[in-house]
Amino acid sequence: MKQQRIFPGVILIGFGLYFFLQQTAVAWFQPFLSWPTLLLVIGLAFLADTYNSKDGSGILPGVILTGFGIHFHVVNHFDFWSNDTGVFILIISLGFLLQYQKTRNGLFQGLLFLILAMITLFYDKVIEWLGLLENRALSLWQFWPVILIAIGGYLLFVKKK
Repeated sequence: MKQQRIFPGVILIGFGLYFFLQQTAVAWFQPFLSWPTLLLVIGLAFLADTYNSKDGSGILPGVILTGFGIHFHVVNHFDFWSNDTGVFILIISLGFLLQYQKTRNGLFQGLLFLILAMITLFYDKVIEWLGLLENRALSLWQFWPVILIAIGGYLLFVKKK
């Protein structure tokens, strides 16, 4: 019975604080009273509920929602923070890896998303590095999305024996 009350309790407290602070119009809190804060509240509710139970099914959505909420706040306040697709893929990877830590499920997906995040975040450096090897490697690098599609098709349609 206790676990069934954690998620709605955190949601109600979080949303209540959000709307209370919005009504009070305290200047210090105003930059944080936007839709990313609601993502944070929902994500933290998932994480609190999951870590207080034996089930790990809420870790992935919790990390994704919390991570996206943090990202959208930080990207507007700090110039050093990247607003690249790779950041979103990295957050998803972190979700799978934390899920694996609790449930022993999702390691492959976490590592796959981590590799994709590193490729997209450091695409220019990877291209530069491959350019130092040979021109053939650089021309093959242009087809890496096709390679991803081929591997995905293999995993979906080729039966294991």
